[in-house]
This record gives sequence, structure tokens and C-alpha cells, in this order.
Amino acid sequence: MPPILRRLAAVVVLVIAATPLTTGAAAAAPADEARTSEQRIRTAGADLDTTLYLPATLPAPAVLVAHGFGGSKATVDTDARELAARGFVALAWSARGFGTSTGQIALNAPDAEVADAVALVDWLAARPEVRLDGPGDPRIGVTGGSYGGALSLMLAGYDQRVDALAPVITWNDLGQALFPNAAAAQAPPADTPAHGAFGADGVFKSGWAGVFFSAGLGPADTGQDPAGADAPGTGAALPSAPAAGTAPGGVVPPTGGQPANCGRFTAEVCAAYTEAATTGRLSAATADLLGRSSPATVTDRITAPALIVQGEADTLFGLDQADANARQIAAAGGPVKVIWYSGGHDGTAPGEPLREEIGEWFDFHLAGRGDDPGTGFGYTVVSGVRGGSNTPTTRSLLAPEYPGLPGRGQLQARSLPLDGAPQLVVRPAGGNPAAITALPGLGGALGAIGGRVTAFTAELPGQSAQFRTAPFEASTLVTGAPRVQVTVARLPGQPAPADAVLFAKVYEVAPGGLRTLLGSAVAPFRVAVPADGSPVTSTVTLPGVVAPIEAGNSLMVSVSTTDQGYAGGVEPAVWRVGTGPDAALTVPEVPGENVTASTVPSGPLIGIGVVLALALLAWVVGRVLGRRRDRAAAPADPADADVPLRIRDLAKTYRGGFSAVKGVSFDVERGMVLGLLGPNGAGKTTVLRMLMGLITPTAGSISAFGERVGPGSPVLARIGAFVEGPGFLPHLSGAENLRLYWAATGRPEAEAHLGEALEIAGLGDSVHRRVGTYSQGMRQRLAIAQAMLGLPELLVLDEPTNGLDPPQIHAMRELLRRYAQGGRTVLVSSHLLAEVEQTCTHVVVMHKGRVVADGTVDEIMAGGGAATFGVDAPDRAAAVLGALDGVLSVEVGTGPGTVHAELNGTPRSSAVRALVTAGVDVTSAGPRRRLEDAFLQLVGEDTTP
Repeated sequence: MPPILRRLAAVVVLVIAATPLTTGAAAAAPADEARTSEQRIRTAGADLDTTLYLPATLPAPAVLVAHGFGGSKATVDTDARELAARGFVALAWSARGFGTSTGQIALNAPDAEVADAVALVDWLAARPEVRLDGPGDPRIGVTGGSYGGALSLMLAGYDQRVDALAPVITWNDLGQALFPNAAAAQAPPADTPAHGAFGADGVFKSGWAGVFFSAGLGPADTGQDPAGADAPGTGAALPSAPAAGTAPGGVVPPTGGQPANCGRFTAEVCAAYTEAATTGRLSAATADLLGRSSPATVTDRITAPALIVQGEADTLFGLDQADANARQIAAAGGPVKVIWYSGGHDGTAPGEPLREEIGEWFDFHLAGRGDDPGTGFGYTVVSGVRGGSNTPTTRSLLAPEYPGLPGRGQLQARSLPLDGAPQLVVRPAGGNPAAITALPGLGGALGAIGGRVTAFTAELPGQSAQFRTAPFEASTLVTGAPRVQVTVARLPGQPAPADAVLFAKVYEVAPGGLRTLLGSAVAPFRVAVPADGSPVTSTVTLPGVVAPIEAGNSLMVSVSTTDQGYAGGVEPAVWRVGTGPDAALTVPEVPGENVTASTVPSGPLIGIGVVLALALLAWVVGRVLGRRRDRAAAPADPADADVPLRIRDLAKTYRGGFSAVKGVSFDVERGMVLGLLGPNGAGKTTVLRMLMGLITPTAGSISAFGERVGPGSPVLARIGAFVEGPGFLPHLSGAENLRLYWAATGRPEAEAHLGEALEIAGLGDSVHRRVGTYSQGMRQRLAIAQAMLGLPELLVLDEPTNGLDPPQIHAMRELLRRYAQGGRTVLVSSHLLAEVEQTCTHVVVMHKGRVVADGTVDEIMAGGGAATFGVDAPDRAAAVLGALDGVLSVEVGTGPGTVHAELNGTPRSSAVRALVTAGVDVTSAGPRRRLEDAFLQLVGEDTTP
């Protein structure tokens, strides 16, 4: 492999290794409290490097935490710590052939990696820290992503002691995942798994397979990351070879020692990859090897509760793989909950809310605490509108159950007629140039801006046949895997191979012709074509997607002859491709209910302002939906109906005992511009996240305008939010960006009050210019205007002056004051104390999770009685003030006609009266300190949380 490709593969594998569960950002404080110990555990064929994480209370249920391919136990350290913080004994280990564990990579074979995991369960059963269900039977769960996710399923199938599992972005049938749409590509009935059986020939997913094989070529037992870019050249010893001979399944391993090109793989796996890479086909022997590593062989034995998490941005293991796992486990009698989230191998790792849902799954099914998470189906809809850091907006839906499971009804589908006559398509000699639909691990990046980049790279002249539906009369949400019948015929007298390898995909097409490749994914299929020119019909299952289709747009099915990610053959050929007898595209739909407040005006989609993104992602899993919706809708107190925000005894304590917020109470009245201040770790962000419904308080209440605040609460429509880092489409004007945003909320255009918001923002004619020409200050003002759309009565702003120069800060200060006029309210979180002093009317100061001061800016600055007086006779004024009871100190100021005094509780009015009585003319009287002085006195120099 050329060095540049090896480095690209290394980067991709590093991403994959980190993808399974962690982002490394959640619950660090409580998670760090876990006690850990390093262990070397010997199994039959490997010496495993493990870390045991112990919670505060023992004995406790245990959870095995498996890592992704190319990773090690260090990859899942954050996940293990989080589970320990929840009260579980967590065990992470480096799988054989990875990290410093010995042994050779066998792709989760039953007699290798699965046997290792069974040995770890045995080891935990003998530990006094682990709760037992019976002798030798620990109370235990297992989780992991990708490679670790398949291990979770395999272990649950082979070891009935597993009590709960949560596999993430993984496979069901490794043969079908690497050789998709096998044989004649016949789609299964709606109530059966969405792919065929082992052993059928398919189209080799050579791009992804090559990345994974390269990840196993580096040295083992060195302690370094096996996916390092320079790993193959370190010169470290390679694993020793197994005895020569014929391996199970008929693959003949090389003799005379392990070949250098096999790295840390077993000789059987190495030979299977070499065969697939050179022939592009799935032989019976390779199918047997991949089958032994496939959960599909054991899902009929899994009855433990299974939370199946799959990514919607995943060209490696598509949604069909999770679908098969769910159907098969449910058929075996196991409780199943399914979550599709907006990430995957080509996107992001599961974030904190999704990891929280996994933790709550184990809470209920292992520890018997918390609410029943149920067996529903959550999925995320990603729109084409992008916010801060080029982040797409999302909304989340929840269906009461996963469709199509045995005894639970069937998937709904629509049949859309396709227009287009049969067309000739050409496969060039050598299969080059080839279309590019995705790059391994970078499919989401390649498909940036909703897959529009791939719309140009995925279609090459003369290589595709295209068929369209009529424009949609109303917006439609495609949820699942569409299907289409395709006819293929050869041209009589033209040379062509015996079978055709073709690639099907679906685009959304706007009236102007702009195409968006759904899922940035392609469905390859192989079909035998008769030599006499008669057509053969196949039903092709297209990639599973969650895609909103706008009214007026149409869908286009494309069938092409090449794709760079697959081994499609090199012989030149010409095929005639058409649609089947019904000439229709079958589109699945899963009616779901929005579980987050998608109508709350917000600014850039990061932090607390991500009411339309993070809040939606946070609730994709619909955690305890009914109870929380009821509580969100319940009125707090009708007497508070005119109070924009009332917080009472608010507290948030994380599992493990860490208290981020402790008994916080304050009110925000109409017309206020209130500044929320505090050092890092004071609890400000936690309060704001609870205010926006992103996390649930441990105790206390939040009400806005007399209604309880919670996810989905109607009162959220009266609250707007903005956070630093505004993100807009640079090629559109400011006004166009605002209209596009408001349209995404689904609220009537008349309610936007666009003109009023723009007038308050003060952008003038600049609002009609492209945002790409805006200065930082103009972008900040536009983001404020976006948060003001709908003129929300309560505006929540985080660092609104961040990155602005002094004139821009002055303009922003005036903007906020204008907005608060007329009875509206602004809550500002900021670390710029001087700006809060000049902008805000009131201040709440937090420190170590508590409110340490609450009042007007003048009251906070006057705390302690420090005052400055403007007088005509400073020396005589100093003598008068010094004679008052209670005054601690007096000094004449360096400025003309000023005297300073520490009044120590003596009213300033009493001091003025004494000065006037003594014949001293008083021209001014006010607090001496700045807000910064008062802040430091309240929180001290030590701001450690």
C-alpha cells in the first residue's frame, strides 16, 4: 500500500476506533472517581490486557466494555468510567491482537475472541465485587461499538449468563456487510431480515475491507496504537504463525510460518482477504469464515434485553444490519429497543445523551433502578439547513415500537411510479474511471451539505440509467430501505461477462435540478444475465436512510456500472437497464412523534442554543417520554403567569455523587437584562441546559410564564436562544438565512416578525448582502436577530459579545437594551464582567453550584458598603464620615473632590445627610467598586469548582 494511502487508512481506522461509544466529554467529574486496577488475564490462545473499574458501592452488577476495530481498552476508558460512575463494575480489555494483548485477530470467531469474552465473564463471576445471580453466574451486561458491538451480540448468543446488551453500529451478517445484495439480489418479504443467507455470491466492499485489513498489519504487543500511520514500518516482531495445514472452511493457510503481509491476522483470515481482494467474489470457504463471526448465527438464542443502536451515516454497516438483529432477537423472544442516530462510521460517535440512554438501559435491566426504557423506536431526521461549525440541524422522532417485528405490525410503504424508458449503460474497460459515492470513514464528509458533493462524483457520463418519480405533493419522511425492481439485459452480439455488477442509489432532486444523494450510500448487486438478450428482473434493496423529502422535489433512482468503493469487475460491457414490471419505487415510512421542541427560536446550533439540534439528539431515544411530557405540560402556578422565569431549589446531582447545582433559586422579571455570572465550574451551563430542557433536574423546578419547562413544553415557543459561533449559509443573504431558518421551525411566516427582529438588530440594508461578506460583528447581530425571530418574550444569550471589537460591543449593548424595552426579558451568560456591569440591570452570581449573590448591579457592587462621594471639601468630608458609627475606613481620593469610605452597613443616605448637615456640598454619591471587585470578593481568588 502506498504511504499516502496507508496514512489515510490509519486516520480512518483511528476515527473508527474512537467511534463506538466515546466522545470523551461527558460526566468527567463523577467518572474520574472510579477506582481502577490493571489485570493480565490468560485465556486459551491469548493473554489479555484488562482494566477493572470499581464503583463506590459494592457488590454491583458488571458490564463488559468492548472496543472497536483498531482500538484498545484505552479507546473505551471514558465509557467504562461513566458506567462505574453509574454504579457498575466495568471491565475493559484489549481484544487479542490489539493493544498489548497477545494472540491473533480472528474477527470475533467463537473459538477466539468470543471464547475470550466468556473467560472474562468467568473471571468476573469469581470477583467479590460483582453481584451474582447464582454460583458462577454474575449479573452482567455487555456493550461495544462496531467490532465490539458484534462481540456483544456473539457473547450474548454463546453465553446465556448475559443479562442485557447494547451493541452499537455493528453487523448482523459479516458476509452480507462486506458482500452486500448477494446473488440475484431478491428482496425478502417485509417480515423477514433484509438480506440473504450465508454463502451467496455478492459484490465485494473492497474499500472498507482494505482499510480494516491495513489496520491489522501493524505490530502487536508494543503498547502503541495499532492504527498508527507508521506502524507497519516499526520493525517490531509479528505474531507467530499457527501450525501449517488446512484450516476449517477449506481455506489453505500458507506454510513455513506466518507471511509478512498477514500482520496480526490469523492465516485463515489473511487467506480469505487475499482471495476476496483478488477475485472480488465471496467463495463458500470465505462465506463460512465470515459466517462464524456473524451474530446472525446466534441471534435465535438471544433472549436478554437488547438496545440496538445504529448510525444513519454509515456506509460500512447500514441500517439493514441493525434491522436484521432486531427482527431475529425479537423472534427469539428477547425485548428489543432500536435507535437510529445521525452518526455512524461515516459520521459522529454517539454523544452524551445517547450514552446516557445506554446507561439507563443497564440501570433498569441490570440494577433494577429507574424507569422502564421500553421497546420503542427512535430515529433522527437531519435537515439540509446547517448551523454553527457547519453542523446540520436535526429533529428526533419516536415511534411506539420498531416496525415489522414479529407480532407488532408491518412497515408502512408507498409505491411511487417511476418514469423512464430502458437505457444503455457502459462499463469501461478496467472499470475506470469509477464513480465515487463515499470514501471509507469519510462518507459523511464527502457528502457534505446533504450529500450534494457526491451528486457530482457519483454520476459519470454514459455509466448510469436514471428513473424519476413525480414531484411530491407534500413533505414526506423516508424511513428505512426503499426497494426497486430493475431489469438488466445484454446487447446481442456484444461481448459481456456472464453477470452484471451494478450499483443502485437514490437522489432527492429539486425543481432546479440540484441533486442530493440520500445517505451518501449505494446498493451494489450482481445478477446473472442470459446470453440471448432477454431481460432478467431483480428486486434491489436500496440503502436504509432517514431522509426528509421536501414538497415539490422528486426522487431519482440511478443504476450505474462503477463505484470506487467496490470490486465491480474490469471487463468492458454494455447493459440495457430498465425498471421492472411495476416500474415503481417502494418507499418505507415510519410515523413518529416529535419528542423535542423544534419550534424554539435558537441561534447557532452549539451549546445551549442547540434547541433544534442537541435537544433533539438528546431526546432521540425518547427517554421516559410520557412522564416527562406530562410534567412539562403541567402548569407550575397560575400566579406566576406574568413571571418570565422562576427557578426554585434547582439541583443536579450526577451518579457518583457529583453535585453540579445545589439549591439554586432566582427570578427573572419582565424588562430585566439579567447577567448570569460565575467562574468555570460554577454551574451556569448546567442551569441553562436544564432551562432549555436538555437535561433533567435532580430536584427543584423551572417555570416560564407560569408553565413548567421541559422537553416539548409549549412554553418553549416563547423562549429564544443564542450561543457563540454563529453559523449561516455564506452564499445566502442575511434575510434569506433567517427565512430559511424560520421555515424549518414549521411555524407560520406571519409569526416570524422578521422586520421587527431586523430593526432591533440594526443591520440596515446589509441584511440583503451575502453572509459571506459579513464582518464578525454583523454575523453576531444576525445571530441575535435569528434568536429574536418570533419576538420571544424571554431571550437566553450565551457570550453575545464574544469576538467583537469595542464599537461592536457598544452596539450589541444597545441592541440588548432596546430588546428589553416594552416588557421583554433577556438572560445573558458572560465572563466579561465589565460588559455585564454596563449592559445588565440585574446579576445572579454563582459559585460551586450555589447562588452567592442576587440583585441589581448597583446592589452587588455596593455589597460591603464601599462608596465614593463627590464633595467640595474632601478633607472636611473625610473627618465627618470618619466620625460616623460603624464606618471602617475613610480616605481622600486621588481624583479632584472625591472621598472613599467603607460604610460597613451604614446607609449611604445617612452618610450624605451627615455631610450636608456639616456644611459639605455633595455632588455625587455611589458605589466605589467595579463589578469585578464585587465578583472577586464573592467567589474569592480560588475558583476551583
